[in-house]
Amino acid sequence: NIKEAQSITATSIPLILLSLFLFMQVFGLSSVAQVVLGKGSSGHYLSINMAFGIGATLGVYAAGGISGAHLNAAITITQCVLGKISWTTLAAYIIGQFLGSFMAAATVFALYYDAIYDYTKGNLTVSGPTATAMIFSTYPAPNVSLQGAFFTEFTATVMLILGVMVIHDEKNNAAIKGAQPMLTGMLVLGIGLGMGLNTGYAINPSRDLPPRIFTAIAGWGTAVFTAEHSWWWVPVAAPILGCLFGVFIYKLCIDFHNHPVHENEHEKEQAGMETS
Repeated sequence: NIKEAQSITATSIPLILLSLFLFMQVFGLSSVAQVVLGKGSSGHYLSINMAFGIGATLGVYAAGGISGAHLNAAITITQCVLGKISWTTLAAYIIGQFLGSFMAAATVFALYYDAIYDYTKGNLTVSGPTATAMIFSTYPAPNVSLQGAFFTEFTATVMLILGVMVIHDEKNNAAIKGAQPMLTGMLVLGIGLGMGLNTGYAINPSRDLPPRIFTAIAGWGTAVFTAEHSWWWVPVAAPILGCLFGVFIYKLCIDFHNHPVHENEHEKEQAGMETS
């Protein structure tokens, strides 16, 4: 029975994450498509940030009780490095994330197929006046160096993991369970509003790489990997390093100074008795 349960769990994890990440990504990518293809008449930068925030909120609400809402490969890898999940679980989660993200890109492409071809006249490009590759993956602003773009993604992901840990840390001052997904969505919104100019804030390898692979297959070609000094690896490497560094900062500045939950409860009981 135990082996059967483990087999069911191992099989269901990728399927669950696939559906949830598909659900989350469609909100964000379709909002970018609407802004780009609508030429600013059907949304603005704020609407993109809000859509990604809403998608993150709903994704965490849906996945929180099943997988702990592993919707970011950088966070999943960090959890594995810390020994909180196994390598097998890591592989299953990332497979689900990547499949879901790839399918989300395909869904948005199908949804806006006519609009994309009308906008581009059939010429799918990464750069230029009718570029559309940025609908699916991030690219740095023209005035940003590769080093500056890397630092932006690194810093934004540090802020992401710090925010996630603050929201969920039971030893500190964690938010109530029902509010955690909404606060996570607000965190994503805040990062987009404050740190999205340079790179479009990928802050998640699972959000950026699978759609990039899809665009390479769907007609944009290998330019999606060679453009902007082969930018593609930055939204993969920088978030992973940012997550690891963010966890180090959190443990150094906050976690090591916290008391275990049972000690906090004991102190509260003692304070209550003294007050009585």
